[in-house]
Amino acid sequence: METFATTRQKPQAFNAQALRELPDDQVKEALSQLSPKQLESLKHDWSFWARPEQIEPKGDWNTWFINAGRGFGKTRAGVEWVREQVKKGHKRIAAVAATNSDIERVMVKGESGFLSVCWKGDKTYKGKEIGYPEWSPTKRTLTWANGAKVEFYSAEEPERLRGPQFSAAWCDELAAWNKDIDTWDMLQFCLRLGKHPKVCVTTTPKSTTLVRKLIKDPSTHVTTGSTFDNAANLADTYLKAVKDQYEGTRLGRQELYAEVMEEAEGALWTTDMLDDAQIDRDRVPSLNRIVVSLDPAVTANKESDMTGIVVAGVDVNGKGYVLGDYTDRLSPQGWASKAIELYHLYQADRIVAERNQGGDLVRRTLEVEDETVPIKLVHASRGKFARAEPISALYERNLVHHVRNPEDGHNLHELETQMRTWEPLGSIGSPDRLDALVWALTDLCLGSYQKPKLQLVYSNAKGLR
Repeated sequence: METFATTRQKPQAFNAQALRELPDDQVKEALSQLSPKQLESLKHDWSFWARPEQIEPKGDWNTWFINAGRGFGKTRAGVEWVREQVKKGHKRIAAVAATNSDIERVMVKGESGFLSVCWKGDKTYKGKEIGYPEWSPTKRTLTWANGAKVEFYSAEEPERLRGPQFSAAWCDELAAWNKDIDTWDMLQFCLRLGKHPKVCVTTTPKSTTLVRKLIKDPSTHVTTGSTFDNAANLADTYLKAVKDQYEGTRLGRQELYAEVMEEAEGALWTTDMLDDAQIDRDRVPSLNRIVVSLDPAVTANKESDMTGIVVAGVDVNGKGYVLGDYTDRLSPQGWASKAIELYHLYQADRIVAERNQGGDLVRRTLEVEDETVPIKLVHASRGKFARAEPISALYERNLVHHVRNPEDGHNLHELETQMRTWEPLGSIGSPDRLDALVWALTDLCLGSYQKPKLQLVYSNAKGLR
C-alpha cells in the first residue's frame, strides 16, 4: 500500500488511511503539506476520522449489527456506511427508521444525518461526480447526481416495503421498532439487487426476539461498543452524570454498555417462555372476553410511577391473549381517558382497575369520562409474588399468548423486558406493566382461582408491597 511518506512530493495523491496511521508528532507536519482542496477533502473523509469499530468490517457477512450504547456514534456510522455504498456505485438503498418522525429529524437532518455529513465534492470510486444529495420530504428520498437514491421507510408501516427492491439497507434503532419482525421480514424480500446485498443495523439494544435472533445468526457480524468509546465527542458533564446515576444498574448496562439483558435470576418469566408465547395477530381466534387492565398512579410528575395499562382477552378454551401494552406516565384524567378509549376501541367487556391507591378516586375518575363503562375494582390483598406466580404458571403451560405487532403499533417489548427482569424478592420500584398484566389475566383466566392451602411466607423485601 502507498504510504503518506511516499506521497509527500505529490500531495495531490495523499492517502487518508496512511495519514491516519502516522505517529501523532508527524501528523501536523503532514497536514501542512496538503493543499486547501485536500484539507477540505480530508474533512469529509470518514476513513480518517472514524474509530476502527465505526468502519465496515471485512468478511462474508449479510448483516453488520452495530450494538452500542447511547452516544457511541451509531447514527454517524450508519450514514457513512450508506454514503460508502453510494460511492461504490449502489443505486437503490433503503433506510428504515423506528418512526416516521425519526426519518427527517435523525436520519436526514440530524447532527449526524445525511445533510450534515454529505458534501458537494463527493465522487464515486470510479471518479464520477455525485455531489450533494437532494432531499425530497414528500417522496422521502435522497437523490445524488449520478442517480443513486436512498428511500426512507418507517417500522410503523412495514407494508410500504412490499414492491421496491434494493442492493443495500440501513436500519436505525432496530430495538425500538414497533413492528420489528414484520418490517424486517418485508425488508429481506426487497434485498434482491446486486451480487451480495448487505444490511447495516445500528441500535442501542433491548432483549427483543429479533435482536437476539440477529445477534446469534452466523451471517451477522456484531460490533459492540459503549457510550464512553466516544468520550472525546461528548460533554464531560453528560458523561459524569450518566456514570454517576446509571453505572452498575441494569439500565446502565443496557443503555451505556449495550448489554443485551436476559432474564434476572429468580425471575418468574424466562426468555424461552416469552418466545414460546408469541403469536401472529392473524392467528388470534375469536375472543369470548376482553378487558382493559389499569394499575393507576395517583400523581403525574416526572417522579411519578407509570400507570400500567394492558389489554388482554380470553378464548373459548380459556387461553389468554395479551393484545397491547399502553403503559404511560399519565395524570388521573389522562389514564382514565386512555382506558375508556381502549375499552371502546377493543370492544372490551370491562375495565379492571387496582383500588389500592384510592378505590373511590379511581372509580370517580373513570366515571367522569364515561359513566356507562363497567368497572371492576380489585384489591391487592396478597403480595406481588403470590399474585404473579399463578400467572407465570399459565405461561409455563403455554396457556397465554402475546400478539405480535398489533395493528396500532403498540408492541409488548417493554412489558416483556419487565417480566424477564422483575425479581420477586429484590426488584426496586413498582412493576407497573406487569401489575396490569397480572390483574388482566387473573380476571380472564383465573376467575375462580383460590389461594393454595400451603402458603409460602416471604420477608418484607425492598420493593415489594
